[in-house]
Amino acid sequence: MFTRRLRSKAAAVVLMSLTLAATQACTGTPGSPGPQATALAPSTAPSVAAPQVTPMTDISAGCAGNSSEVEEAFAPPSYIYAEWIGCGGIGFARSTDSGQHFDAAMTVPGSKGPSWDPAITVAADGTIYAAFMHASPQAPGPATFPVVAVSHDHGASFTQVHEDRPPAAGNWGDRDFIAAGRGDRLFLTWDYGPSSAEVKALCANGGSCAFSSGDLNAVIQTSGDGGATWGPVIHLQPGFPLGGGYSAPLVVRPDGRVDVLYSAHPTDPGTGQLHPGYEYFTSSADGTRWPAAPRSLWPGQGTLSLPEWWIDGDISTDTAGNLYATWDTQTAAGDIGWLTYSEDGGRTWSVPRRVTPDTDNAPHIVESAGGRPGIAYIAWQTSAPAQGYATYLRPFSIQHGWLRPAIAVSAAYGNVRTWPGDTFGVSSLPDGRISLTWGSAVGTSKFSAIYAAVVKT
Repeated sequence: MFTRRLRSKAAAVVLMSLTLAATQACTGTPGSPGPQATALAPSTAPSVAAPQVTPMTDISAGCAGNSSEVEEAFAPPSYIYAEWIGCGGIGFARSTDSGQHFDAAMTVPGSKGPSWDPAITVAADGTIYAAFMHASPQAPGPATFPVVAVSHDHGASFTQVHEDRPPAAGNWGDRDFIAAGRGDRLFLTWDYGPSSAEVKALCANGGSCAFSSGDLNAVIQTSGDGGATWGPVIHLQPGFPLGGGYSAPLVVRPDGRVDVLYSAHPTDPGTGQLHPGYEYFTSSADGTRWPAAPRSLWPGQGTLSLPEWWIDGDISTDTAGNLYATWDTQTAAGDIGWLTYSEDGGRTWSVPRRVTPDTDNAPHIVESAGGRPGIAYIAWQTSAPAQGYATYLRPFSIQHGWLRPAIAVSAAYGNVRTWPGDTFGVSSLPDGRISLTWGSAVGTSKFSAIYAAVVKT
């Protein structure tokens, strides 16, 4: 048995600009082309031309059933790679023209059977590493573990599939993230527990699953040969095997330093019961030696609740090395998305800024993509609008703050009763445009599909 802590043909988008108070919900009228753009506060930056959004395109067309939980990666000069749950396993599609068009979707080799939680990265030489979680009942015993498929031809095919088996059978495993370093070096985080029998799930209607108790731990492994072999499982937070950690996105700096943001819940040592938790930042010079006391990021802003079924927390870096962390908290004031940044490699972090404008308890999946120095693009997907799921984007500057009101990227609302996935994809392109991919069940469809659009802010 496996459980998931799944935290990622429409008309052209008609953009609307509407400035709302911070406590006002995102709104739109039924049948309108998409959610309204919103703003939290006036920008101090100079005025710029109106944003442009390409028509949202179904890139999972041809895949039967649900397609959800997409992640994406950009590679120069103009490749965008998207990977998601679907197509009979894990789906994959590529664009060779910076997101204007996508090739037909395919199924990633090795993903037949129970596979979930895609993660993707591209090395400096163009090699694609498409990772996902997989459950196997086969010898030497039932196990749950990451799998990495490798492409050396820009995603036209995947010719290698590497399994990262756990130390022993009978384990619990979930949400993986992968990042490429120098040469053939890879860094892989995933959620690991020695015993799947100890993990108790909390599952939501229209969502996926969270956890109430168990041996949850955010761990990392490294590979020096492109994923063919992996080093030992290293836990990122204290208290193993009851560390309470999971969902650990990461970035790798040019000098090889690895930065990780992960969620962790205090865990009762006797019962394994979890309690509301926080986001933590930790960093390693080489991915193998980690500090004993990771830093909690702004715990005064609120906690991460136990029933929170989506991926909470994301980390990115701009071309100057500034770090951006996003997450959302659940308090009496509702579910609120946050942004904080660091200009000194994670030693200090800015006072958090509120990202999401609506006041409600709807999920807010908040992610970011770093751009040119001092610039990041903050995106979120939420079911807050009465009409259904919507995806937004807002550019941010360390110097000026928010650069414009939020941009409605999705041109149609998604059915709140159909799970779109717990992540979406966002990439910063060299020319300043932003690529986004997301899951949504739009129109009369009973199934979620993967949509793509490119935004010029």
